[in-house]
Amino acid sequence: MTHTCVGIVGAGPAGLVLAHLLKEQGVESVVLERQTRSYVEKRVRAGLLEHGTVALLEQHGLAERLRARGQVHRGVELRFAGRRHRIPYGELYGGRHMVVYAQQDLVADLIRLWVERGGEIQFAAEDVSLHGFDRERPEIRYTRAGREQRLTCDFVAGCDGYHGVSRGSIPTGALRVYDHRLPFAWVGVLAQVAPSTEEIIYAHHPRGFAGHMLRSQTVSRFYLQTEPDDPIESWPDARIWEELQGRLAVDDGWRLREGPVLEKNVTDMRSFVVEPMQFGRLFLAGDAAHIVPPTGAKGLNLAVADARVLAEALLGRVRASDSRGLDAYSATCLRRVWRVQEFSSWMSWLIHRIPDATPDAELRRRMQRAQLEYLCASPAAGASFAENYVGLENL
Repeated sequence: MTHTCVGIVGAGPAGLVLAHLLKEQGVESVVLERQTRSYVEKRVRAGLLEHGTVALLEQHGLAERLRARGQVHRGVELRFAGRRHRIPYGELYGGRHMVVYAQQDLVADLIRLWVERGGEIQFAAEDVSLHGFDRERPEIRYTRAGREQRLTCDFVAGCDGYHGVSRGSIPTGALRVYDHRLPFAWVGVLAQVAPSTEEIIYAHHPRGFAGHMLRSQTVSRFYLQTEPDDPIESWPDARIWEELQGRLAVDDGWRLREGPVLEKNVTDMRSFVVEPMQFGRLFLAGDAAHIVPPTGAKGLNLAVADARVLAEALLGRVRASDSRGLDAYSATCLRRVWRVQEFSSWMSWLIHRIPDATPDAELRRRMQRAQLEYLCASPAAGASFAENYVGLENL
């Protein structure tokens, strides 16, 4: 049996950033990850980083490759009615910008730096279970290479995602769950093709939303609105390119480049939050506590924001015996979580085709069009969008 100050379950952005912030101030932690290192570093996820996320990583020496390879973006393009409209959030929000950098690359960077700096991480940790986190000395039990292991700690950080064991270990009835599925889904497509745009495109079309995201100079990401539970088998490559060409089309003759499809899947859209994000000495962070619709690419950024708050709270408790930060951890994080939930939901209803079964569907579509036109014509509306999209810094 070994002991550490903070046992971190999950080697995603939340767990790894938390580990780095604690180690920088001399607080020990051990990271446990169910998957192998190779799997985690190749797991494709979104990669749009808010201004505040990048600033935090830079401040703590975690952004060397990000600075060298990340693509800076200062605007986003909305398309509807055959026209393109640019929202220059860099101009509207004090020069703040976004950076495109794949999540798997960021995770690989964080793991490499963690190992180089002497941090301990246990990959392929199976059958993880949490015990005694309502007492002073929580214990994490797991199996690795066929051997049972026990790790005692002062605090546990549950950073193991929606399907992880951390949230499920909290007693029934201790959490209030908010869960809502939106009536939209995305066909997500990764293709071996150079981007056809210099900035992200969100397209509202009568047949449904389409998105052109950016990954690298040779790989592009696309999204197509579809019905929830639509099987991916109904989306052969030819249909994907036909729908992307049609939904992204504009009157000036712009045309989408096509290439081999590397990966495709169907993703549901949901809003999910649990309150509180803590129980005893167990603290939830990232997807273990909340999921937002992917429309605004907020999931990774929320996870990093949670890690920052939790690190500050743990440091206060460990170094100064000040528990106020830990006591307020959930409330502090949830202010941002609910703001992001509202924005992501609003943006989802703004750019997706409203389903026919929606009450007053035609009325809502007309109001949706009015919203789009107002957003693109009003500097005040654009500034509000920019503040939320690039990331609120006063929460």
